[in-house]
Amino acid sequence: MNNQTRRKFLTQAGIVTAAAMIAPDLLSAKSGHVAGLQLYSLRDQLPKDVKGYIAKVARAGYKEVEPFGYSKKDGFWGLDAKAFSTLLKQNGLTTASAHFGMDQYFVEGKTDDLETYIEAANITGMTYVIIPSINGEVLKSADQFKQVAEKMNKAAELCKKAGLKLGYHNHNFEWKPVDGTTFYDVVLKETDPALVHMEMDIYWVVRAGQDPIKLFQQHPGRFALCHLKDMDKTNHNLNTEIGTGAIDFKKILSYKKLAGLKHFIVEQENFTNIDPIVSISKSAAYVKNVLGV
Repeated sequence: MNNQTRRKFLTQAGIVTAAAMIAPDLLSAKSGHVAGLQLYSLRDQLPKDVKGYIAKVARAGYKEVEPFGYSKKDGFWGLDAKAFSTLLKQNGLTTASAHFGMDQYFVEGKTDDLETYIEAANITGMTYVIIPSINGEVLKSADQFKQVAEKMNKAAELCKKAGLKLGYHNHNFEWKPVDGTTFYDVVLKETDPALVHMEMDIYWVVRAGQDPIKLFQQHPGRFALCHLKDMDKTNHNLNTEIGTGAIDFKKILSYKKLAGLKHFIVEQENFTNIDPIVSISKSAAYVKNVLGV
């Protein structure tokens, strides 16, 4: 390297170092985070053309997807885990988590389905097996809450042995008072933080009258994933595109490091006078350009 080349190199290196000091995220397009889409948003479309709509999700600006509804018999919309994984790779997509129905495990105490979920999660390169909800039949008392929490710990041990992690996704029923407590409080208290990771659905937390930031502060590091789902300003029962509703995601996600958040997953359960693909594209742009994830 001659002197002129050396001076040029040092100048460029200095510029890069200065940029890193001013704005570290400039050196990483993803800033260590990935914006994903919960495919439940397209539950009406995917059964008709899974390959076509997965391609549309990629074109909409997502790098990650969170599937739902897997079964050993039907796979992911008719594709087995290997074929679905190939489809994602063909479209530049990954999947870190999926929602797997757990009624058999929590109601009947059987692990047959769970074992197939673990197998599918490993084939597709996931990190998290997510419990999407809990059957209300096993949530009628504080004692049942503890029993379910213990089952979560046991399921998480099975996942750990397979190199995976267990997660829990909330709705709003978790904060219904029962026997002087709530199911969410019991889950956070009785499950092992190293084994059971929380996927906060921010919309449902707000719908329940709770404060996402307060939960982050009370339980730092527990929330590995979150659902970004906005609330229509006039009708709180409806969703809308991220950034156009009533939820202040900028403020909430300013606490993302405290929370432990790594995966930010857009979900929209209903669409009003807008094509779903246009809608999820608008949400993807806001999440990337405004929220920076």
